Amino acid sequence: MSNTGRVDFLYLDEPSMIKAGVKDMHACVETMVEVYQLLGQGDYVMGGKNHNSHGVKIVFPKTSPFPNMPLDGPDRRFMAMVAYLGGRFNVAGEKWYGSNTANKQRNLPRSILMVMLNDADTGAPIALESGNLVSSMRTGAIPGVGARYLARKDSKVCGLIGAGPISQSCFMSIIDSLPSLEEVKIYDVFPEYAERMAKWITETYPSIKKAHSVGSVEECVRGSDVVNSATSGKSLPYIKGDWIKKGAYVSLPAGIEMDMDYVLRDDILRVVDNWGMYEAWSEELPYPWHDSIELIGAYYLDWIKEGKMKADQFYNLGAIINGNVPGRVNDDQIVLFGQGGLPVYDVAWGKQIYDNAVKMGLGVKLNLWEEADMH
Repeated sequence: MSNTGRVDFLYLDEPSMIKAGVKDMHACVETMVEVYQLLGQGDYVMGGKNHNSHGVKIVFPKTSPFPNMPLDGPDRRFMAMVAYLGGRFNVAGEKWYGSNTANKQRNLPRSILMVMLNDADTGAPIALESGNLVSSMRTGAIPGVGARYLARKDSKVCGLIGAGPISQSCFMSIIDSLPSLEEVKIYDVFPEYAERMAKWITETYPSIKKAHSVGSVEECVRGSDVVNSATSGKSLPYIKGDWIKKGAYVSLPAGIEMDMDYVLRDDILRVVDNWGMYEAWSEELPYPWHDSIELIGAYYLDWIKEGKMKADQFYNLGAIINGNVPGRVNDDQIVLFGQGGLPVYDVAWGKQIYDNAVKMGLGVKLNLWEEADMH
């Protein structure tokens, strides 16, 4: 954007995004740490009445009299996730995507995403980016940010529940924060996926002495210093508290089932990504919230409404990173880190990759309009 009465923006396709570093997990983790520092300071705005909304979703009816209207189906939706992020980013933006499980039959990814970045002052677009890798990398980076601040530094064994692409990106960030890891156990309802992921880990990370598939969630969790559960599908994984090792860091970026009596124990540290987002969900969706959101933070909403939990029984990660509240207090403490996905992640990582691309001369500069065109 310039003062010449002309609006240009940069278009970045996926190959350009890759050249600009979108798959650099270490850099993504570092960027997400900055995001949490800004969240903790309050230097951000998202959508909704409380400025913390996850986004706005379009879902379709099961039947329709209109022949062209799409009908409800597995993971079929459109979503707009909007945010402003301050600090060095100082940018507004949106992740916009459509999702449909049937895409796989067309040789397309389930979700097709774009990221738009805008000048925070004028509103003019500055970049339109391919968003699938932005989204998968930023999602995967958050468990690693949590591991940096919440896990024991001597962690040796990691248990991964789920062996899909998001679980893979989560592991990339976790090992970036915990190079002490030596063993990885992987459980998936499709054992061949777990075996494939074990092979990838062994080939990619020579420091891992053993990566192997296991036959149950229990086997995956027991004895693990770090647990990450990232699954999709109708059946939520259930983690029984008795399986969790003393001192474990349990990262929960997806739907989960756990027992309230265990989760609310006094010796457990409960951390969420941004409590304001869950409060926004409580205004937008009907109670009981865990029925529709399925995240551990939605359990907290339900339990607070039911008088079984208080809002001072968990912390925002940003407050811990900024030193405003204590994090882990001893090596035996178990930490549960609930995550739900924030639009500020996409804006931050999209802006970092845009900055890289500009320095590298990547992308295609497109003109939106010139002043002469407006007359």
